[in-house]
Formats: sequence, C-alpha cells, structure tokens
Amino acid sequence: MMKVIIIDDEPLARSIVKEYLQTHTDLELVAECNDGFEGIKTIQQLQPDLIFLDIQMPKINGFEMLELIENPPAVIFTTAFDEFAIKAFESNAVDYLLKPFSKERFDKAILKYQPHQSTEPLQNVMETAAQSVLQQNRVVVKDGSRIRIIPVNQIHYLEAADDYVKIVTAEGTFLKKRTMNFFEQSLIAYHFARVHRSYIVNTQLITRIEAYEKDSHLVLLNTGAKLPVSKSGYAKLKETLGI
Repeated sequence: MMKVIIIDDEPLARSIVKEYLQTHTDLELVAECNDGFEGIKTIQQLQPDLIFLDIQMPKINGFEMLELIENPPAVIFTTAFDEFAIKAFESNAVDYLLKPFSKERFDKAILKYQPHQSTEPLQNVMETAAQSVLQQNRVVVKDGSRIRIIPVNQIHYLEAADDYVKIVTAEGTFLKKRTMNFFEQSLIAYHFARVHRSYIVNTQLITRIEAYEKDSHLVLLNTGAKLPVSKSGYAKLKETLGI
C-alpha cells in the first residue's frame, strides 16, 4: 500500500482528489495539508510515497516547499499555474493535473506514477520553474526548525559554500542548496552582480570600489563588508553600474 498526502489550500480541490483516490485501492490517503508549512512537517513525519501538490498557495508555494525537503517524494502537481511551468512539466516527464481536471485525467496521472522512480525530472522542473518571475522576489530557507522568507532586497551578498550558497542579510547568514550560477541568473533583474566566482553582491549597497592587487579590486558595502572583485567581475560590475 502506497502512502499519499494531499497538499492544497483549497478544501474543494482536496475533496476532489480525495474522492478520485477512492477507486485506487493500492493508494492510502494518510494526510491532508492546507499549506506548505504543514506539508513539510507532515512529509517529514509520515514519509509518503506520493503527494498531490498545489503550486499557488499562501505563505510558501509548492516549489518553495519542495526545495526545503531533503528527499522529496514523487509528485503529481494539481495546479492552475501558468503555461511556463506546464512546459517545464512536459519536458521533464513529471505529470501535472491542470485544474479543473476530470476523473479520467486523474486516473491517467496515477498510471504514470512509478514507485521509487528517479527524482531527477522533479529537480529539473524545480530548477526551471524557479526562474519564473513569481520565484525571484524572495528566497525561502530553513533556519534550524524554522522556515524563513527573505525578500531579495534584504540580501547584502551571497557567498559560495561548497554545495550551498551563503545568503548574508542584516539578520544573519543562511544556507541555501542552490548554485551560484542559479542566483546569478535569478537576481540579475534585482541589481545584483557576480563580482567574483565566490561572491554575488547587492550593487545598491556599494559605497566604494578600490584597486587591490594586480587586475583585482575590493568592493565596500555600506554594511562594512569588503568583498573581492575579480577582473571579469569588475567588468560585470561596471556594466551593471553603468560606469
């Protein structure tokens, strides 16, 4: 018997999935959650095999919720999300149910589900969808047992840290399992520049740029931080600042 969780903030949507599940006797509904916070906690406690997940939810959305789970279960998205994300689902072989959906379409999604299938397609979907405008104005991180939502404009700079990225703010430093390349692309519209292979800086906080060693510089922030600027980073920074 495979364990199933429904995560959706709409009671009607949850009831429809619950009703459709009744004909699938090999799937056991073990919990219903009405937001991403509750979803994370319940997944950690019950370790489901499959979740039905809405994307557009209050507090944190479905993609942000998945990012905070170490080993996410198989996912069937139940969504009214935009065409951009739907293309991502299709190209990476992860199924989705576009609301409103019929029992017949639901059953087809269940047939696609393979226990213990690779999560690589899911990771590809999340990587692509995270580039969407809806994903770029904030970063969601785990802070111990808490979940913290960091508005992009509160980030001072980002620093590479092995498989993680350190996000430095006035409230502290937080780790996110993403790449520097991901943040470089995601934050370009928010006045951030990759000044070094290990640093991305909020250019609105820059007070001075100083020559340092041969072909390198230091950037000074109004927070007191001093960060190295490589030769290629200096070119990017000048372009971003229009100097």
